[in-house]
Amino acid sequence: MIQRKSTSRRKLFVLGALIPVLFLIFFTGPTLRKLGGLLVVDETPSSSDAVVILNTGLEFYPRLIEASEIYRQGLVHKVVINGNRKTDTLRELEANGFTRCCPWYADAVRILAMGGVPQKDIIWISAEDAYDTVSEAQAVGRELLRHQVAKIIITTSKYHTRRARFIWQNMYDNQLTVTMVSAKSDPYDPNNWWKDGRQVRWVLAEYGAWFYYWWKEITGI
Repeated sequence: MIQRKSTSRRKLFVLGALIPVLFLIFFTGPTLRKLGGLLVVDETPSSSDAVVILNTGLEFYPRLIEASEIYRQGLVHKVVINGNRKTDTLRELEANGFTRCCPWYADAVRILAMGGVPQKDIIWISAEDAYDTVSEAQAVGRELLRHQVAKIIITTSKYHTRRARFIWQNMYDNQLTVTMVSAKSDPYDPNNWWKDGRQVRWVLAEYGAWFYYWWKEITGI
């Protein structure tokens, strides 16, 4: 009995020692860089009907800067923003008399103006019920088609580009031609993301969103 306990302890010790070794083997710098890089798509833009700035997620301001640059290059004549997200609580507050100090699109319009985009060339789309990339694509894409937009450049955060492109191309196949351009001033670094807690959260959340997307597709929920 004593020998069996001793053998079990040795096995647990060996297993405990192997776990960090296996972690180092599979999650070394090159592997982590590959995981970070897989999330990023950055295509070369060409002349299009509009540049669409995605709103869901973090780091929205670099997307505005990137869209301004695309506009200044003469690749598009329209810049599309969306927002005005509303929760049940906000709707209840509005029903009780709450009003915003300024239109929901005001800050984005002012930042785009700083980048050389006149207000007349900005299309703002209210997407009150959008809560993720899929629902945003549904709400914004419908309006784009209504405006007879056929070819778009989408800009979003670097880590968000591959999933966003997949969702938009899958949803609007044969209806919209989509080119994905990452926001260059976005702070995400695919080669060192694991060294920054904020970027670790982005990567984990993005892979979690991929998993959730496929789980919904498979289960039909």
